[in-house]
Amino acid sequence: MILRQLWEHDLAWSFRRSPVTIVAAVLTLICVGAALLAPWISPQDPFNMAALNLNEAFTPPAWEEKGVAQYPLGTDNQGRDILSTIMHGARISLGVGLASVFFALILGVSLGLVAGYFGGRIDAIIMRIADVQLSFPAILIALLIDGVARVALPGDQHDQLAIPVLVLAIGFAGWVQYARTIRGSTMVEKSKEYVQAARVIGRRPLAIMISHVLPNVLGPVLVIATIHIATAIITEATLSFLGVGVPATRPSLGTLIRIGNEFLYSGEWWITVFPGVALVVLVLSVNLLGDWLRDALNPKLR
Repeated sequence: MILRQLWEHDLAWSFRRSPVTIVAAVLTLICVGAALLAPWISPQDPFNMAALNLNEAFTPPAWEEKGVAQYPLGTDNQGRDILSTIMHGARISLGVGLASVFFALILGVSLGLVAGYFGGRIDAIIMRIADVQLSFPAILIALLIDGVARVALPGDQHDQLAIPVLVLAIGFAGWVQYARTIRGSTMVEKSKEYVQAARVIGRRPLAIMISHVLPNVLGPVLVIATIHIATAIITEATLSFLGVGVPATRPSLGTLIRIGNEFLYSGEWWITVFPGVALVVLVLSVNLLGDWLRDALNPKLR
């Protein structure tokens, strides 16, 4: 009965009617599944330096003249299997992207609720901070936060704390859109009768915001979060490509592209092309799912 109701739901109907969304969902499942299961299904552990063979470095893909079937996508400058590095790199990229989006969502929703519910000076301060941040590119904000953290932290802890710092940097760069969306919806909801009734019976503002207002303003935020995942992955890849993101010992897709870019003009094209293709497929599929979800939840487009 439940499965039948889910199958007949408007979202399920919209999903079945969109071949592009179905393909995007399949690609997303493949990418996420390969990333999550990388430690168990990848042909090689690229982080185990003892298992690497430098004599097998720069091995071309299997269909090339000097390629071998053991490395279907070739190897890099350290003899690491490109397919394995892509799977492990996607694992790091997805983890950083999801964690930073979750942090940005929590921060943005909290500030948006406070600004929209209380208004006045609190609203003005939060929104002016948001306006100032919007005047700078998100990647510049992330670079600034990452740079400050590197200066503040001891040198021997940079690599250990690189991923948490990256999550905070990307999260701080993306909270504004959540705050602005939640603020507008909260300003509408707080004047409705159910909120007024909660005030009359003596409920505290925090309880009203969490129990009554928040569930009614989360719809648009979920759509923004879905699209923001792709943006966060791109931001992480950009920072790693610039050398200020994930360390080379724990490479993400951006780090792999940066490493491969050094050998692109010497003929070893596969070291950077395949991680780049994997990044494009992952981001594009997530973006397409986000676009579908935005259109499916918009009553004006039904």
